[in-house]
Amino acid sequence: MSLLFGKRLVAARTMAGLSLQKLADALEGTLTRQALHKYEQGTALPNSKNLIAIAHVLNVPVDFFFSEPAPFPGLSEIEFRKRTRVTQSEQASVIEKCTEILGRYLELEHLLGEEKLPRHFSFDGLVRNSEDAEMAAEALRRDWNLGQDPIPGVMRMLEDHGYKVIGIEAPLAFDGLKANAGQHRVIVVNMAFEVCRRRFTALHELAHHLLVFPDDLPEKERENYCHIFAGAVLLPASQAKEILKMHRTNFYLPELQLVKSEWGISIAAIFARARQAGLISEHVYTRYHRQYRARGYYQDEPGTYPAAEQANRFELMWYRALAEERISLAEAARLTNLTMGEIREKILQPA
Repeated sequence: MSLLFGKRLVAARTMAGLSLQKLADALEGTLTRQALHKYEQGTALPNSKNLIAIAHVLNVPVDFFFSEPAPFPGLSEIEFRKRTRVTQSEQASVIEKCTEILGRYLELEHLLGEEKLPRHFSFDGLVRNSEDAEMAAEALRRDWNLGQDPIPGVMRMLEDHGYKVIGIEAPLAFDGLKANAGQHRVIVVNMAFEVCRRRFTALHELAHHLLVFPDDLPEKERENYCHIFAGAVLLPASQAKEILKMHRTNFYLPELQLVKSEWGISIAAIFARARQAGLISEHVYTRYHRQYRARGYYQDEPGTYPAAEQANRFELMWYRALAEERISLAEAARLTNLTMGEIREKILQPA
């Protein structure tokens, strides 16, 4: 029991992004760093009072420390978006959160007999330039029968095609990542960002799963082509030309907000799509890009996309498993990392 508690304490502390000393500081003198170290080494266990205090600071239920996760392949080929502001401890926190959530996700899939692998798609050839990235996006829409209409839920669409999409709360330096877990393909999105950015990030990470680049292609260009792919899936070039028309030199903000609200793509990405589709010149794009930054739109962009954007397959599975008595209330609490009281509140809400 002590060894299991120690292992789970390390996992919870890593998810919280805290060192042993910072955890001791957060406990405000209740426990020392040395005491916490003994817990993690499995040589001691806290009393009930200290256990509750640790769980509160680390924002996990007490049962978290005594539940042994089901074995699964673990994450491999992890690729973070190339943002230097993500610290090592933040990366470790994100990976631990993803590992914890994915393990419970795959356990529930197995319990229900609903294992789902990604639908095959491969672009015929290497992606060497922006035109290839555009063609890959068009091929994906054809292959996945997406047509030319707006995609109402990107994360749900990815789940429907077998991808494990995980939404987490993380520092704003982190956008998303892609990873593998055996045959499973994982996409992680920071839910702290607004809807359009989450949609774009999910498709950017999909690009890292699907596209193959020349070995000598610089990392910056790979990221740019993944950006182009994501934008082209959200707003195909043919639709951009129909909506925005050719040879534009001026846009009004309400026009851009209407496009954003219909297609679920940010104004910044709309400018990029207009440039990529040849609707505006490089000069016009640069002018609008500067104005966009000067007005602070990167922090608070005007306009909204009204649809929800989240992954919900795991939640739907555990609700159904509980309703069909495939799992107990206690098992539902363990799988969701909620307390039994929180589970009861969710299922007792009026239909």
